[in-house]
Amino acid sequence: MEDDPQGGAQAQAAELKPDPTRQAATTGLFLRLLGLVYLTAFASLALQVEGLVGSRGIVPAPEFLSWVRTQTGVERYWLVPTLFWLDASDAALRLVSWGGAVLAVLLAGGLSPAAMLALLWACYLSLVSVGNVFLGYQWDALLLETGFLAIFAAPLAARLRAGQEPPAIALWGLRWLLFRLTFASGVVKLASGDATWRSLSALLVHYQTQPLPTWIGWYAHQLPAWFQKLSCGVMFAIELLVPWLIFGPRRVRLAAFFLLVGLQALIALTGNYAFFNLLTLTLCVLLLDDSALPWRRAADVVNGRPWPRFILVPVAAVVGVLSLATFASSCGLELSWPRSLVALHRAVTPFRSINGYGLFAVMTTSRAEILVEGSSDGVTWKPYAFRNKPGDQWRAPAFVAPHQPRLDWQKWFAALGRCERNPWFESFLERLREGSPPVLGLLATNPFPDRPPRYTRALLFDYRFTDQSARRDTGAWWRREPKGLYCGELWEAGEELLRK
Repeated sequence: MEDDPQGGAQAQAAELKPDPTRQAATTGLFLRLLGLVYLTAFASLALQVEGLVGSRGIVPAPEFLSWVRTQTGVERYWLVPTLFWLDASDAALRLVSWGGAVLAVLLAGGLSPAAMLALLWACYLSLVSVGNVFLGYQWDALLLETGFLAIFAAPLAARLRAGQEPPAIALWGLRWLLFRLTFASGVVKLASGDATWRSLSALLVHYQTQPLPTWIGWYAHQLPAWFQKLSCGVMFAIELLVPWLIFGPRRVRLAAFFLLVGLQALIALTGNYAFFNLLTLTLCVLLLDDSALPWRRAADVVNGRPWPRFILVPVAAVVGVLSLATFASSCGLELSWPRSLVALHRAVTPFRSINGYGLFAVMTTSRAEILVEGSSDGVTWKPYAFRNKPGDQWRAPAFVAPHQPRLDWQKWFAALGRCERNPWFESFLERLREGSPPVLGLLATNPFPDRPPRYTRALLFDYRFTDQSARRDTGAWWRREPKGLYCGELWEAGEELLRK
């Protein structure tokens, strides 16, 4: 009997054809992309960590840990879980930040995924635990939760390749996270009672009032009101309806993938939200199956033993119950939970890996900007320029994501309240008067290169996008009006100066 070469070729093609019921290849892609997200998060932070929380930074980590030590006993290691209990020096901060970037590269390259994910989670948690206001953003929490859940979706193998399906319970946990993230973002906008969201007029102001808009955001702001309201309605439809498709059959999940990816792309084009969009897109990959990745061979998938069920099931049970309670709370549902569940939730809260979500619950309708100045004599004042905040009215808003200039971001939040409610800002001004090199490194310019100023002050301005005619005539992207002092006229380095 002669061989059938055509039949053999068909059998080989069938063997290599991705199975639409399999998730191995897409899980492998998810893990590699998560490595890239971790890389952007760690590398971005490494460039700023000394200026933010170093020994001469704005809110020094060593001082924070010393204060915690005086207030607590041995429980401090649980309440503030961080490797920096061993060493909180500037060298240690740099080591963990850049070390995390190296681990992220190894994960993206497919090396020991479960081990790399566990180390990455521990390193990032260590930084967030001492990061004070500068590492308290929702995407920091989202990265910790995604990274924790991904540990159990990763194979127990030396390399990320060929053959083993990931545990279904781990994949559903990650999809549940994507559902909570998206659906809660829609619910909180309506539950807050904010008039701009309920009237669908929020986007009339959003593009110019968001923390760090892009130049595309300027053009989006010029669109007619009817289009802005229509866009807001479409956004609500995606955030409130599309998440339910996550739990549907293959074609329904595919539709959810494209709609959620489209929304994230539009957000990323008009505003700088650090690695948030990239991380959300990475979660969306898990809505696909292997048949959606035709360029990948069936052999190029996850390999190695899955986590044993005696570990997976208890972890899934705890995460499932606590995340449901947190999700209900973030959606405004005040339910009565057993005391044991409340106690368990309090116990795991310091690890920031089961979180509530919901961005922009209340829309900011005006944009206040803080301009910082210094003076050597109290008469002549020179401005400090920030790298990415509006200051120069003729400088175009730029793209900086996935990097997050955390001082610039936090200054946006400070402008929403009073100076005395932002003690970190007073510390920032003090560091300017000291001439702290790491803090000055966070700024675009230092108007006092030879000697730090004796005085500093902060002025408040109202910023708004220009319209098309003003942009054409003057070249300005912003127009501004003074609103007065944010901090007192003279914030001096010593009490003796205050008496003069």
